[in-house]
Amino acid sequence: MDISTTAQPAQSAGVAARSPYHLSEEQIRFFDENGYLVLRNWIPRNMLRRVQEAGQAWIEMGLHASADDPDYDDYIFAQRPAGRTMFRVNYVHNKGQAASLELLGAPQVLAVAESLCGPNFVPTYESMVFKQENDGAAIRWHQDAVHPRSHRIFNFDLYLDASRADGGALNVIPKTQLQRQDICALTEKWGWNPPGVITVEMEPGDVLLHDVMVVHGSPDVEGKALRRTIYYEFRAAEQILAEGPWGSDWVDRRLRLIPLALRRYQQAYPDQPQFAWHISPQFRPEVSADEQQELKIVHVVHSGGTFCSAGDAG
Repeated sequence: MDISTTAQPAQSAGVAARSPYHLSEEQIRFFDENGYLVLRNWIPRNMLRRVQEAGQAWIEMGLHASADDPDYDDYIFAQRPAGRTMFRVNYVHNKGQAASLELLGAPQVLAVAESLCGPNFVPTYESMVFKQENDGAAIRWHQDAVHPRSHRIFNFDLYLDASRADGGALNVIPKTQLQRQDICALTEKWGWNPPGVITVEMEPGDVLLHDVMVVHGSPDVEGKALRRTIYYEFRAAEQILAEGPWGSDWVDRRLRLIPLALRRYQQAYPDQPQFAWHISPQFRPEVSADEQQELKIVHVVHSGGTFCSAGDAG
């Protein structure tokens, strides 16, 4: 079962229908039941192009980074059969490309975050994960993070390139988000073909929303074209303060990204509708004058996910 949608007015009783980008009750219900939701053609072409250019710049920066670069550890490599290959860039906002903050400040992103997390949503992670051309390595079945499920925690996945079934497209097992899964047992019994598995084929500009507990992964394939995905994770401030793994100071620093992002989006797209931020007064942050300092707020600790082995978790 799958559901795809383009922008449409929201009808959710829990979220005011302030923009075409707030999710409807039907969309939220599908997400809650299945652990994922596809939003087709969600990001406008001109914004997508800027993020695609930024993504290529981050890859070039990572490939040429030296060990004395303060952000050297943000470029993540793996040893593949063909050699050392980069596959991830963490903390994209401080990597010299305004497009990542513009995207974060877009109503296409923030209205979704408000729909699923409420007005006190916190941008908790930002990265680009990709498979280089001819890199067809598998991403084994896993759950990103396991939590008590008192609130929604989700990833907003923007696809910068086409992702096809024969090219390592993401597979999702709907309804697995409701509890911790035994990934080893699942893998041993079913391999890549468990009951109900969905292959999520995506076009550039499409967005996948996935619950951080839904089981997902992609099998190994013969190397195909470059496939890049931007990941923004969101959580409610109330959830973080109640369950961790971070504290109030960290939440405050993370929330300072929102006004910066709103300003960057307004500067880049002054003629487009802007997102109205309705954060509760007790969580509204004070932004410092040092913007560069605000753009990278490290995690130190992370919520634990589930994998079949410690090796897969890397």
